[in-house]
Amino acid sequence: MTSNADLTPVLNRDPQSEAILVDEPVETPSTAKHQAGRAIREVIETLLLAALIFFLVRLVVLNFRVDGESMLPNLDNGEMLLVNRNAYAHVDAGGSRYYPFDPPERGDVIVFDPPTGSDKPYIKRVIGLPGEEVTFGDGNVFINGELLPEDYITERTRCGARSDNCDVIVPEGHVFVLGDHRNNSSDSRVFGPVPVENIVGKAWVTYWPAHDIGFVPHESYAEVGEGPAASTDSAAP
Repeated sequence: MTSNADLTPVLNRDPQSEAILVDEPVETPSTAKHQAGRAIREVIETLLLAALIFFLVRLVVLNFRVDGESMLPNLDNGEMLLVNRNAYAHVDAGGSRYYPFDPPERGDVIVFDPPTGSDKPYIKRVIGLPGEEVTFGDGNVFINGELLPEDYITERTRCGARSDNCDVIVPEGHVFVLGDHRNNSSDSRVFGPVPVENIVGKAWVTYWPAHDIGFVPHESYAEVGEGPAASTDSAAP
């Protein structure tokens, strides 16, 4: 007969001796297909978001490359610029023009479509404003007979004797522009005042090359040309 000890159940088993069964997830074809679909959807959403951001940015700024030396010594050939295309946004109503921000101001560096039929935009500096008389003499520019101080240029400003734009009153809705490199610039001395509608935007920031990164150098003038006119009526190449 078997002893009682042989019939006593084992109450304290070694836990390590027990086999533990753990359910492992099994990747089925449908699961893999779902994961692939989610990855593709995330890529598409990222691309759509990037396209939306690009579109919104382009509504505000455009990028241009300075092509030529007409803005030396302040902008070099090959500089890459961001241009604020909404800087001069305006509304015409009741025979008047309203600017939500600011109208073009003397000293602004602007990008515009030249009235020459060129398919490339130009970049110049605004010198004369609507209603002002712009004249030249002794290597200087005069606004309504007052000398325009220009310490940001290194050359004297001359205008060809045969040009019809060496003594001009800027029409309403126009600006008179000059390149900073006065001896190497095709500007309003050649093609006359520029319609405001032709302005693409105001040069804002240089973002390349790295050593030129910074804001585009606009100029301001203390009460120049505030008096009435004598009478009333690539980037850059």
